[in-house]
Amino acid sequence: MFSWVDLGDGESFDAPSRRERMTRDQVLARGVTERAVLDALNEVPRHRFVPPALVVQAYEDHPVAIGHGQTISQPYIVGYMLALVARPGMRALEIGTGCGYQAAVLSRLATEVHTVEIVPELATRAARRLDALGFKNVTVHVGDGAEGWKEAAPYDAIVVSCGAPRVPRALVEQLAPGGRLICPIGDPSTKQQLVLVEKDMTGRTSLRPLIAVRFVPLTGPSGAV
Repeated sequence: MFSWVDLGDGESFDAPSRRERMTRDQVLARGVTERAVLDALNEVPRHRFVPPALVVQAYEDHPVAIGHGQTISQPYIVGYMLALVARPGMRALEIGTGCGYQAAVLSRLATEVHTVEIVPELATRAARRLDALGFKNVTVHVGDGAEGWKEAAPYDAIVVSCGAPRVPRALVEQLAPGGRLICPIGDPSTKQQLVLVEKDMTGRTSLRPLIAVRFVPLTGPSGAV
């Protein structure tokens, strides 16, 4: 169904082969070895989540603009983040739906995915796209990402796809015991660091710094509190 992409000028490319090379050369080669994550990246048609004019860039090793000042993250970063939080049967929350790509990958790792987007137009497009492509266990919400989505909490995994000055308190509160939260923190105009928050079975949390990253900022009235 998704094998060949028509570029509109008589040219086409083999999307599954590009997807396989992306996963092998950009993700696996950099140390992401979680089999379930690699399989999910190979399964989700990334080219269906970028603007038509940029479809040729879908499997390249960089973020791609999707409008409204937002991007679809670099494939390696998606794989790296999800490998750190993935576990069988998890319920997941994503902050920053964007085009819906990462939520689609998450849907192949989780039984249930809730994703929050502050830009209504992006949320509507993502919801339609995910539904059309058959990602039925994803629910898209419009809201302030710093507030999470309390109605469906707690979550075994929370993935934040936008940078904040610090980890939003509401998200930590919505993390289930034994759960993991990954979030970029720091000033988006200078540098950010990806951090992993783990909550043990008693509710105590710990924070581990990971790698330097660059994400668009977390926006909304609540901010990162």
